Amino acid sequence: MSSSAPASEVASQLTLTRPDDFHLHVRDGAALAAVLPHSARQFQRAVIMPNLRPPITSAAQAVAYRERILAARPEGSNFEPLMTLYLTDLLPPDEIRRAKEAGVVAVKLYPAGATTNSDAGVTDLRKTYKTLEALQREGMPLLIHGEVTDPDVDLFDREAVFIDRVMRPLRADLPELKVVFEHLTTREGAQYVSEAGRFTAATLTPQHLMFNRNAIFMGGLRPHYYCLPVLKSEEHRQALVQVATSGSDRFFLGTDSAPHAAHLKEHAGGHAGCYTALTALELYAEVFEAAGALDKLEAFASFHGADFYGLPRNTGRVTLVREDYPVPESVPFGDAQLKPLRGGETLRWRQLDPA
Repeated sequence: MSSSAPASEVASQLTLTRPDDFHLHVRDGAALAAVLPHSARQFQRAVIMPNLRPPITSAAQAVAYRERILAARPEGSNFEPLMTLYLTDLLPPDEIRRAKEAGVVAVKLYPAGATTNSDAGVTDLRKTYKTLEALQREGMPLLIHGEVTDPDVDLFDREAVFIDRVMRPLRADLPELKVVFEHLTTREGAQYVSEAGRFTAATLTPQHLMFNRNAIFMGGLRPHYYCLPVLKSEEHRQALVQVATSGSDRFFLGTDSAPHAAHLKEHAGGHAGCYTALTALELYAEVFEAAGALDKLEAFASFHGADFYGLPRNTGRVTLVREDYPVPESVPFGDAQLKPLRGGETLRWRQLDPA
């Protein structure tokens, strides 16, 4: 919350330094054109995920993708995409230097088979150590989807097992590699990041802060609440809210907003991902308000991530007002429809358009 806002206005209005989204999927082509305006309206910058088909594995591909994103911005928008590379077993160390020179900000680790378009992901992290050493030298963060994919590990335990099997050895081997544990979902993850040291941080999504796994099954199977990592139990949700609203600079905003056409969510083998870009700030505001921590929202949304990435803090402002805001049931998505999280419901906050 902006320190300039009078205390009497806190309950009805919030003015924040313009925030950034440090984990965002915008797809490509017609899908990109459909969803980008939603994020550009709320955020100044966003870290763009590289899991296209084919994935973004070179500096040249990242630059070309960035140009397509810039071309899709709404007229007058100064939204800035922050590009990433997709880590594979074969990504050469020299590509890290070229990527940094091209303005790429990070590299993303998807364990093979962990989530959407992760089939080209890493099969054994040790195969990538030369590349990770280059990443450490350049001071670029490694963004981690922190789950093991061993079929013998229970779906709800995959993050905790990942911490023991992967994160702790990685940290011992590369102690100064900057790591962002993305879309954190568990109490174990929250504790690990809190204790891991200054080179480790985490992003938190609105869905994992707002809902536990019961949301997927209330009144029938609700596919628009299905994401990966999957929602966890209430004790884990509460642990995430506690660290998000604690003021700790290890935790910051990353929506993991993941657009999928409604018909691909609502069929057998439905796709994983929650679309939150339409109302992300409103969702986070509800979480922080419920926790009695609206005064911590600005740092979480606008400062911690920029500081960890070594980026300048934004200077613009956004304003949220405390009033009922009906979320559309669906929005256009190319030739299909896209259903936002909590579509058809009423939120407690609404972002004002710039004057």
